[in-house]
This record gives sequence, structure tokens and C-alpha cells, in this order.
Amino acid sequence: MGAELFDAFPELLGEVSDDILGWSIRDVCLDGPEEELTRTEHAQPALFAISYALWLSFREAYDGPIAAGAGHSLGEYTALCAAGALGYEDALKVVGKRGEAMARAAQVEPSGMAALIGADASLAEEVSADRRAQGGRLEVANINAPGQVVLAGSAEDIAWVTENARDLGVRRVVPLKVAGAFHSEFMAPASEEVGAALETVRFAEPEFPVWSNTTAAPHQTSDIAETLRSQVTSAVRFSESLEEMSAIGVDTFVHVGPGDVTAGMAKRTVEGSTVHVVSELSDIPGVVDSIVNVMTQEPS
Repeated sequence: MGAELFDAFPELLGEVSDDILGWSIRDVCLDGPEEELTRTEHAQPALFAISYALWLSFREAYDGPIAAGAGHSLGEYTALCAAGALGYEDALKVVGKRGEAMARAAQVEPSGMAALIGADASLAEEVSADRRAQGGRLEVANINAPGQVVLAGSAEDIAWVTENARDLGVRRVVPLKVAGAFHSEFMAPASEEVGAALETVRFAEPEFPVWSNTTAAPHQTSDIAETLRSQVTSAVRFSESLEEMSAIGVDTFVHVGPGDVTAGMAKRTVEGSTVHVVSELSDIPGVVDSIVNVMTQEPS
């Protein structure tokens, strides 16, 4: 993951990150093994650092206006860094603590997450409430896009919703390969640790609005630390954020980071939107050309 970026950003992804984390992002990404990279405490800092390096590369090529930003869960830190609200080193320190804390919380008891395919947020809330009424601990964790909502709960809860999908009115349930029930009460200990780490950080006014996962509204500088702390145990309201951006006129989205998951969410959520993906350096020239061409064709 991110092989080309380590040569482009030797200090950012090398010396600086090694000193902050106490381990090498480069070594874990390039040499693995895969099970080391996918461990929560390694995956989160690695994804954040590589996504931010891609953002810097994209921004060097495109210096036009940015109307808004957002990130899904961990990506919210990248978005805040991109907007200048949070410094890279401070963010990496917090993300490192976040990954470690969430990994520890996930080990307390067996838990997990599952995607409800073909279900909206109201049905997901109803399913979760019914399970809790029976003594279960099921919560809505991610509202990703129309027809895609993720639940978090104990291993028993996840098995229950998977086995009873049809009876619950859900077309299909897909258990996710994650370490635990993220964005739920199971992460309460991690939320406290992340909050303590955030107390050492100074935030600046964002250069452009960044939508909060927790509130589905633009961050207020004075509340960033609290919303990031609560994000650990709160649902990620990503599709709502995209809808709100669309309401203020945003019709072009650029996914910056490995993979293309949030690009798919944007396409499904904002009908008629233009969505680009920057997941490696070679993507940037074409994406920038496409954006600039559209801007120069629009009436002033």
C-alpha cells in the first residue's frame, strides 16, 4: 500500500512518522505481512498518513477552490488536516493513540459489525431497537449511502441479525471483517483515551468547511475535540453529510486515499454528481484536468 508515496514523501512517511509512532509505516506497508498491516493499531495511522500524502500531491496539482470536505470515520482526521484545522504531526499522534485504544477495546469481548444491504437508516434503527428490547446490544454504526447501513454489536448480536435477515425485512446482511464493534458503546474506553489525546491538540479555523461524522454538519473549531471524541462511539452519518453538501451546491466529489469506498457512497447518495478517485499518484493529472475543464466551461 502506498509504495510510490514513500519515495515522494520520505520525511513525512519516514522519519517523522517513525518517531511519532515508534514503528515504521513504510516497513509495515511494503513488507507486511498483511495481518500486521490490517491490525487496527497499524491500519489507522498508515491509512491516515498515506491519504494525507495523496492530498498534498493532489493539492500541489490543483490549486482551485475547495467548497467542503468530509471523511468517513478515520478519514475525518485527513479531512481536518487537509483544511488546516489540525497539523499532520498532531493528527498522527492522536490517530496512533486512537488505533491502539480501539484495538484494546475490541479485545474486551467478542464483537463485530455487519452491513445491511437494501435497508435504510429507519429500518436499521428499528432492527437495533428490537434487538436491544430483547436484551441485545445492537446499534447503528455507519449510515453510508441509500440502501447501505452498518450495525455494530456483540458477536451474538451480529450472528442474530445475519441469521434473521429475511424475517427482519433486510435483503442481505454481510458481516464485516473488522476487529470489533466500532462506533458503538463497545468503544467507550477508547473514546476516553482519544479524548485525553485530543486535549493536547490546538485546532485552527478550517480553510473550508469540514463536515462532522457525529453531527452531519460543519465542524465548529471550538467543538472539534469533543466531536472527534464522541465519534468513536457514535454513528458515522456520512450519507447525511453528503446530502447536506449537495444542498449547498456541491456536485463534484474527489475521493482521496487508498481504495475508492467513499466514491461509491457519494455516487449512491448524491444523484447526478461527478465523482473522482485519487488513490495513487498517477490518478492526479487526469482528475485535475477533468475538474479544470468543467470549471472553465461553466458560466461565470
